[in-house]
Amino acid sequence: MKRRLFLSTVVALHAAFLASGMPAFADDAKPLAGQNLTVLLPPWVTLPKEMTDRFTAKTGIILDSQTLGWDDIRTKVVTSMVANTAPASATEVDWSWVGQFGAAGWYQPLDTAIDPAVLADMPASKIFTYDGKLIAIPYNNDFRLLIYNKSHLDKAGIKAAPKTPDELLADAKAIKAAKIVDYPIGLPLSATEGSATAWYLLTKAFGGELFDDKFQPLFVSPDSAGYKAMSFEVEALKAGLIDPAATGLKDVDVQELFKSGKITFDVAGWAGNLAVYTDASKSQVASDAKAALMPSVTGTSRTFGLPGALGIPTSAENKDAAIAFINWMLEPETAIADYTLLGNLPTRLSVLKQLNDAGKLKEGDVLLEQAKLSEPLFAQGTPGWYPQFSSAVASALNQAAKGQISVADAVKQIAEETKTAQQ
Repeated sequence: MKRRLFLSTVVALHAAFLASGMPAFADDAKPLAGQNLTVLLPPWVTLPKEMTDRFTAKTGIILDSQTLGWDDIRTKVVTSMVANTAPASATEVDWSWVGQFGAAGWYQPLDTAIDPAVLADMPASKIFTYDGKLIAIPYNNDFRLLIYNKSHLDKAGIKAAPKTPDELLADAKAIKAAKIVDYPIGLPLSATEGSATAWYLLTKAFGGELFDDKFQPLFVSPDSAGYKAMSFEVEALKAGLIDPAATGLKDVDVQELFKSGKITFDVAGWAGNLAVYTDASKSQVASDAKAALMPSVTGTSRTFGLPGALGIPTSAENKDAAIAFINWMLEPETAIADYTLLGNLPTRLSVLKQLNDAGKLKEGDVLLEQAKLSEPLFAQGTPGWYPQFSSAVASALNQAAKGQISVADAVKQIAEETKTAQQ
């Protein structure tokens, strides 16, 4: 977003935020100059000095960027807001926190704070809507797709990336039979969020949803997509296509296996990881890492977004400065720097296209096509009981993978724990 657009946004916000009790500001070149702004961000958004200096030079705002781990940020937000104090003027808001934070009314609606054209350029923005209000703005794109080692496919005589789950299994069996790698499929099966995320993605690959519009489970029946997705994982493990050690592996461990060339398919690959996988200084398979649309039984690829966003606590100070910071993070120049320096994939389709046109987006054509297909995990918005649901999924999936319970028992256990969480 150019300076002209930023200033026009500032002027438009003057009237809107008077109505919400927020302080108005003067119409001058740097109306917020001298204000102090504290932001709370995860480690992967540790903004380098060259970026923070650029923000201060443009706005006059003095930025204090604080870093905490992802889980620690959530804990700090919860404890602070319960005490009616803000942890910072702007904070990370993960997609999975939307239901809890939205229901609690902890975050300022931002529907009028962002240019509508910019919002239309960000499909992921709808993920942060709760009760019809936009409570955070996505700045860090995270959707999943299939990442694979092309040299493994070539050696096995496979001409193209798999387009269906059955083709994925067949290709993995061919690669294993050719003794190219021992365990071609990379999926985490530990009792962690990353394992649950992969199951959600495979549920969509099998053409279904987790819940109906009343949040009743759709994954218990053997003919349901969720049941088939979990069966796919367990059977691939039993067939020796997934490393038995996967029951103790997190998603980041799977990434390390892919970078070392020990697996062929990163089935729930992070879109932003392509920049790392194709970097010869960080990956042993840099020239072989390729991307494909997520396989599907329907013929149409599906994925869901897990983006990071920025929100403003309702009890925060300097809300105008926080809005300026969020708008600045969305500007093409800033988003490109964030990607180039930190590897955070932009959320705006136009910026992704700009990077791709410049040859700076690895596997850009596939990324752009998959990004357009990104959808919320929950069409109704992430529910407040999502953390309990996710924990139940991770635990049951891990038990099924270890052979402690059947798939039928695992999905039933998830459904029962979800019902308890909903009460």
